[in-house]
Amino acid sequence: MPLNLPDKLPAIEILKGENIFVIDSSRANQQDIRPLRMVVLNLMPLKITTETDLVRLLSNTPLQLEISFMKIKSHTSKNTPIEHMQTFYNDFDEMRHQKFDGMIITGAPVELMDYEEVSYWNEITEIFDWARTHVTSTFYICWAAQAGLYHHYGIPKYPLEKKKFGVYEHLALDPLHPIFRGFDDVFYVPHSRHTEVRKEDILNVPQLKLLSESEGAGVYMVEGREGREFFVTGHSEYSPFTLDVEYRRDKEKGLPIELPQNYYRDNDPTKEPLVRWRGHANLLFSNWLNYFVYQETPYNIEDIK
Repeated sequence: MPLNLPDKLPAIEILKGENIFVIDSSRANQQDIRPLRMVVLNLMPLKITTETDLVRLLSNTPLQLEISFMKIKSHTSKNTPIEHMQTFYNDFDEMRHQKFDGMIITGAPVELMDYEEVSYWNEITEIFDWARTHVTSTFYICWAAQAGLYHHYGIPKYPLEKKKFGVYEHLALDPLHPIFRGFDDVFYVPHSRHTEVRKEDILNVPQLKLLSESEGAGVYMVEGREGREFFVTGHSEYSPFTLDVEYRRDKEKGLPIELPQNYYRDNDPTKEPLVRWRGHANLLFSNWLNYFVYQETPYNIEDIK
């Protein structure tokens, strides 16, 4: 089934060019189907890029999804046209009385700041709390995963000596868990971050379950509330050239950046990346949507609590 996206969202034409089946709201309204209602709180600076990356993965499912975008009221995006934000995004205050089958909260470029120093910390923690009673399952990515673990469970973050940057091997600690259905014994995930959460802190919280880790990248996936929350420290949603763009951007700025590990063919930045995470990225989002959203959410969306 296709995705139901807002009319004229830039991702529609981009993904049609990749032969990914999407429809706009006008056509979707003619179908007599109860779609899953999804909301994306997009905290990334390049919002159109992040929208496209996430929609690409969400499209790989037989379920019809109706996707909305949420923004932080107390923060104005400097890297996305204001017309785009006004057309496709709503403030939390405009959405707080709605309920959603699933929610994705992205990373944000604020990880080196203490949580309480982030200008929108009070607003985003209100959204974290709201999601627990208004969303069936919430998928936290990168900084949002660290922030959610800190807010809900008191898990601290730690600065890294150097940026964790590249594509790393990961293991599923519970291979029979539905989130890993179809996964290989070893799978790859991109990471791009300056901080980490640690295994020993996760294991000290009985309400949390460590699902996946990496020898090179550390904690990767943590489950809370039996699947109503997933905290994912990596970027399975990244497109093939995202790390390349970040690497060249930081080099041009004169920032201390090393070659992304296990990324370019022969570790040569003049060659194209070797994409090894696409298949498992699609499985990850499809399994989350199927086993923890679709199969758990009530038919009457107002019954979510």
